Amino acid sequence: MADQQLIDALREAEAVKFGEFELSHGGTSEYYVDKYVFETDPHCLELIAAAFADRLLADGDAPPRLAGVALGAVPLVAATAVETGAPYVIVRKQAKEYGTGNRIEGELAAGEEVVVVEDIATTGQSAVDAVEALREAGAVVDRVLVVVDREEGAREHLAENDVELESLLTASELLADAGR
Repeated sequence: MADQQLIDALREAEAVKFGEFELSHGGTSEYYVDKYVFETDPHCLELIAAAFADRLLADGDAPPRLAGVALGAVPLVAATAVETGAPYVIVRKQAKEYGTGNRIEGELAAGEEVVVVEDIATTGQSAVDAVEALREAGAVVDRVLVVVDREEGAREHLAENDVELESLLTASELLADAGR
């Protein structure tokens, strides 16, 4: 069962909206989970970081390095890093054309285990892109933690790339009894 406290917090912050919405992959939806609402709400961010920390620290080992996809997952990965004490890197969608030209910002050693932190998973393509960039840099990545899985193919797409998707909530859980 999903964490009802997190569901309640996302709803109270009005992160779930109903109507007609275009999604980043080009499809449309009757609902939208606004990551910027829950990522800028201190209470939601605190609950998410604590829930991610519980997942990352469950086996008692030191947490792995974390990675957040720019821009959306940066607040999540930063808050989770503070909660767990784990260092993190930021994965850009593409290398910047100025300064260092890095696609991955922060320290990352070859062979290091990394867990990707994401906000919303729909098709999972942005997470797959981040995993590929991290693997190209020598990281070992087999797990993505996401706040909400929209249950629209991300789990399967990531599995095709040998990555497990672990969500705090699914769209079904978040929308159940939402009282449109």
